[in-house]
Amino acid sequence: MEDPSTRDPAPDLDRVQLDGLRDAAEAIRREVGKLIVGQRDLIDLLIVSLLAGGHVLVEGVPGIAKTLTARLIAKTIDATYRRIRFTPDLMPSDVTGTTVLNAGRFDFNRGPIFGNLVLIDEINRAPAKTQAALFEVMAEQQVTVDGVTHSLPDPFFVIATQNPIEQEGTYRLPEAQLDRFLLRIVVDYPDQQEERDILYRFRSDFRQRQVQDVQPVLSRDQVAEYRAVVESIYIRDELLDYIADLVHRTRTHPDLYLGASPRASLAVLRLSKAVAALAGRDFVTPDDIQRVAFPALNHRIILTPEREMEGFSARDVIGEILKGMEVPR
Repeated sequence: MEDPSTRDPAPDLDRVQLDGLRDAAEAIRREVGKLIVGQRDLIDLLIVSLLAGGHVLVEGVPGIAKTLTARLIAKTIDATYRRIRFTPDLMPSDVTGTTVLNAGRFDFNRGPIFGNLVLIDEINRAPAKTQAALFEVMAEQQVTVDGVTHSLPDPFFVIATQNPIEQEGTYRLPEAQLDRFLLRIVVDYPDQQEERDILYRFRSDFRQRQVQDVQPVLSRDQVAEYRAVVESIYIRDELLDYIADLVHRTRTHPDLYLGASPRASLAVLRLSKAVAALAGRDFVTPDDIQRVAFPALNHRIILTPEREMEGFSARDVIGEILKGMEVPR
């Protein structure tokens, strides 16, 4: 563990800002917890991504509250919320918008992507042409239609969901699209006790009327303020080297057909800073980097066919890489 007295202080960062950020995160957890039982990792990683300024892909079987959790996160922020259901017949203009002739002039009708927090249900149900419409949106926070560029609102945060089991009528996300997600969260079933708690909570609320109890606890200006706090978290050179080594090893590992890109290095950097801030620290530790390594890298690497057939997973490989690395002290 680093001795804070031996490092340079993080610029423009004080205890009050970190306390405010942690209080805001706890308020979000409290509001979402009015309906969601368990799923602490999912909720925390969504908050981390929001603060780090990146988009999220949530993957899991149907019925485990992926969409509901994303919707509740949106309700805790006093900002514009949009929801898009991806289907095989969805066109790019249905997402980004289109230019129409109106009273002798051409006007741009904005699509549903123009929101602060956008939930995309079943992103892999739309064809490649529609998925490609998100490339510019997610990477550059803008839309270009008929040669005219339209900026999206700030903050802009995309949460997309997909079902990894049902493949009929789906289109696999291209690697370039996956790389634009800051992280991918793999959601599992609740345990038996959590399942009982879900039944107790909703035994007299079939239509989930409790959703109306969830209130905004964070404004758009506060999101921007706390993102600036995360950006100013201190990280020493040795930990930057640690991140670079981690990502480089994915490109040379014998079990991987495709390694992670430099965008992955930046993702680990941003996420580890957000985790440190939520822990109330103004500096990053190796534990923060290890905490975010799997969600930041798992969708950016591809196993060799041989290893995949043997039942290996991205988690196995990332864990093996981390174990083989010397941790900075």
